[in-house]
Amino acid sequence: MDGNALRWSEYRSMPWKNGGGTTREVASGTVHAPLTSMEPEAGFDWRVSVADVDAEGSFSTFPGIDRVITLVEGEGMVLTVDGTPHQVGPLRPFAFSGDAATDCRLKAGAVRNVNVMTRRSRATAKVQIITASTSWGTEMACATGETLLVMAITEGITVGGPDGRETTLGRFDCVRHEGPAALTLRSTGAVVGIRITALC
Repeated sequence: MDGNALRWSEYRSMPWKNGGGTTREVASGTVHAPLTSMEPEAGFDWRVSVADVDAEGSFSTFPGIDRVITLVEGEGMVLTVDGTPHQVGPLRPFAFSGDAATDCRLKAGAVRNVNVMTRRSRATAKVQIITASTSWGTEMACATGETLLVMAITEGITVGGPDGRETTLGRFDCVRHEGPAALTLRSTGAVVGIRITALC
């Protein structure tokens, strides 16, 4: 199981598309089918990253991409998407279009976000916050054609794999699994569960 662990200390740091900050890439992937002539090249069909936002301003645009953003540190922010303001609070996934003109206003200083992006014609994402309990364990099933990522947002999360081996995650460490199986959270804490489903 430990071979599927992705560690915070090893995430690749990269600049935002608009140059306004940096993000750490957790994982990314492509669907093994050719792009159509109508699909802009972006280098990925899905991507999960962790971004620090310490100043207000505009988000990068990503034509053809759907986004889900989850605030995991900080008090909150207001995202104005195509002119409509949305309150984004801690641990509440917010979905919006990467095509939209999006501006960010911080409520009380810097925030840290988990960002999930999927190419609209090729993959979808479901993001949820899951609280684990030591009493029974919390099972997360992964289906055929899915990629499941489990990112710890509290310390001390242990994830059991289908092979019976367990991996302990530090904060913002992640386990990635593909294909039919079940992962089990065996300790008290919270994770971001991210399911990527290929459409082709």
